[in-house]
Amino acid sequence: MKDIEEGFFSMPINLPGTALNRAIKAAKLISKELMATIRQRRIDLQGHDLSSRKDFMSTMLLAKDENGQAFCDEDVASHLAGLLLASFSTMHSTITSIMKYLAELPDVYDSVFREQNEILDVKPKGDHLTWEDIQKMKYSWSVASEVLRISTPGFGGFREAITDFTYEGFTVPKGSKIFWTFDATHKNPKYFPDPEKFEPSRFQGNGPAPYAFVPFGGGPRMCPGNEYARVVMLVFMHNVVTKFRWEKLIPGENMIYYPAPRPARGLPVTLHPNKP
Repeated sequence: MKDIEEGFFSMPINLPGTALNRAIKAAKLISKELMATIRQRRIDLQGHDLSSRKDFMSTMLLAKDENGQAFCDEDVASHLAGLLLASFSTMHSTITSIMKYLAELPDVYDSVFREQNEILDVKPKGDHLTWEDIQKMKYSWSVASEVLRISTPGFGGFREAITDFTYEGFTVPKGSKIFWTFDATHKNPKYFPDPEKFEPSRFQGNGPAPYAFVPFGGGPRMCPGNEYARVVMLVFMHNVVTKFRWEKLIPGENMIYYPAPRPARGLPVTLHPNKP
C-alpha cells in the first residue's frame, strides 16, 4: 500500500525503479491476491445461509446494481482495493498523531485514561467493547477530532462547480474544477481561535460551526468510512491508554507531509505498562 500511495504523488514516468513503476507492480500484486480471495469466497457462499454473512466482501458479492445485475469479480476487487488504500494512509497517520499528542500532553492523556477506565471498570473482565461503550467515549473522540483538525491526513478534494458563483471578488463559472483544502477552515482563527493550540474542548457542547470541520469531507460525497474510522481510533485509544503510558524518544521530531502527516523518524517511543 505504501508503494501505491507514493505512486499517486509521483512523476508520471513508468520506468523500472520509479515510484510509478513500483506502484503499478504493487497494484497488480494486490489485485491478484484479491481476485483469488474473491473466487474462494464465491465458492464458500454457495449452498450456505447467506443472511449471517455481514462482511464487506460477501455483501459486495451478493449485491445487485440498479439493473439487478451482480457485480463482476473485477468490480468487487476494485472496490476492495479502494477501501484498503483509502483507509491505509489516513488511519496510520491519524493513530500515529494521536500517540504523538498524548505523549506530549500528559493532562490530555490523563483525561482520556480516566474516561477509558470508567468504561473498563463496569465491564466484566475480558469482555469486548460494545457500540454502547463507543458512545461513552465523548472526551476521547474530542481528542481524536482535535488531532484530525490539526494533522488532517490529506490535503482536500476536487469538486466541480454546479452553477456560477462569486467568491472573494472572483467569479467562478459553472463547470470549473475546484480544489478545496482542509486547512482553509481547520486553521482559520475565525472558526478555531488560536488554531495551532491543541484544545479538545472545541468539540464539546455544540462543537464547531457547520462545515468548518471537514476531515471526512461533507455533503453527498462525504467519506463513507467516517464511522469506521471513528470506531478504529476509539478502540485503539481504549486499548493503548488502558495498558500503557509512553514517552517520545525524539522530543523535537519534525512532521513531514507526503502525502499524509507523519513523524520524520517514525515516532519511536518507550512504552511503560500501566499497573493493573
